[in-house]
Amino acid sequence: MDCTVSFPSVHFVPVGRTWCNYRRVTFVSHSKRRRRPSKDLRYRPHPKQPPKFGVNLFLKKPSTTSKRTEDDVDITEENDEEADENTGVVWESDELEAISSLFKGRIPQKPGKLHRERPLPLPVPYKLRPLGLPTPKTLVKLTAPAVVSSRASMAKKVYKSPSFLVGLAREISKLGPDEDVSKILGKWVQFLRKGSLSLTIRELGHMGFPERALQTFLWAQNQPHLFPDDWILASTVEVLARNHELKIPFNINQYTGLASRAVLEAMIRGFIKGGNLRLAWKVLIVARRDKRMLDSSIYAKLILELGKNPDRHRHVFPLLDELGERDELNLSQQDCTTIMKVCVKMGKFEVVESLFSWFKQSGCQPSVVMFTSVIHSRYTEEKYREALAVVWEMEASNCLFDLPAYRVVIKLFVALNDLSRAMRYFSKLKEAGFSPTYGLYKDMLQIYMASGRIAKCKEICKEAEIAGFKLDKYLVSHS
Repeated sequence: MDCTVSFPSVHFVPVGRTWCNYRRVTFVSHSKRRRRPSKDLRYRPHPKQPPKFGVNLFLKKPSTTSKRTEDDVDITEENDEEADENTGVVWESDELEAISSLFKGRIPQKPGKLHRERPLPLPVPYKLRPLGLPTPKTLVKLTAPAVVSSRASMAKKVYKSPSFLVGLAREISKLGPDEDVSKILGKWVQFLRKGSLSLTIRELGHMGFPERALQTFLWAQNQPHLFPDDWILASTVEVLARNHELKIPFNINQYTGLASRAVLEAMIRGFIKGGNLRLAWKVLIVARRDKRMLDSSIYAKLILELGKNPDRHRHVFPLLDELGERDELNLSQQDCTTIMKVCVKMGKFEVVESLFSWFKQSGCQPSVVMFTSVIHSRYTEEKYREALAVVWEMEASNCLFDLPAYRVVIKLFVALNDLSRAMRYFSKLKEAGFSPTYGLYKDMLQIYMASGRIAKCKEICKEAEIAGFKLDKYLVSHS
């Protein structure tokens, strides 16, 4: 028995499709079951907002439209329900996917300018105060430098300007023998500060006017805003000591006890430059006895001068021991190479190695002079392989060779009997523009003779004669 059942009010909708109007998205099967909110919830009365600022309520035209009645609200609700039922718009899966992506991440940008150009920020004064207001008094110097006194601005530039201070020394040096330095310095007294005249005094010493330097110091003593000043005193003491114009009192212990460290160092420097090593050593001995700590560069300068005379090498050893006992050294690269050269002459090779290690550990890059001193030290000590390691270190650091460096390196290869490397560095020396010395020609002739290269020996002898050198008869006879 066949039985048919009809469902006139049932419509089958494929899964994934929804019916939608402008206000909401809902499934058809639940569209009629959904309970609509009450009128009170749908049309809540909004609180009265205050009128907008600047709107004149008295000039506003009265509205001609009347308020909505309850009948109008009911009609609007019925129209909305009919629109819900009669709307035939269906959302596709890709459209739903696009809508859901809005809630998951950032909206993809359209191709074009992705980075928006923002205007530059306003300068600081415009942020701090609006335009048109008067300038505060605290910013007068920044915004209007012309208002500031010209004398104050000039004083700030002049009192530490090297060109101005050296110019003062030149003007003082042009004075006549009967004229006083106050004639020049009196015109600029308001622009000078403490420490300004130290450069002028040192320049007068370089020009050979120690008397004028002393007059400048005596004039500064009478100016209350310029003295007392250790910088002026130290410069004057150094100039007088260098020109043998400084008289040392018999009670030098009392004098050094009252002097500051800068004055003691200036005195020793002046005696060293003037060649008076006896007084320099005497002042240093008194300072050491009073446990006055002097700068390491003073020791380096004194070691260099004492090391030139073999009879005074015995005075160098206590200075080296005192430097070795210090926890912190304040030595420049020039000071280190100076001490290294003296120590090589005296046979103190361990001091050279310790100075080289300390300098590298301090984070500084050795120069060609320091590398050459270390290679020469190890060559003199006959540590040829260790000296060769310094040569490779020198090459790795891209250090440019000078003539003494080439001379020491070629000597090293001659001692190692390495002909190929000696020839290579000899040719590099000539390519760099240096002229070989007599010692280099002699070393190259020696290694060519040891290798049996007779033709090369004759070539070296001929080249040396063209350069103006005459080799020893013994070497010429064996060539």
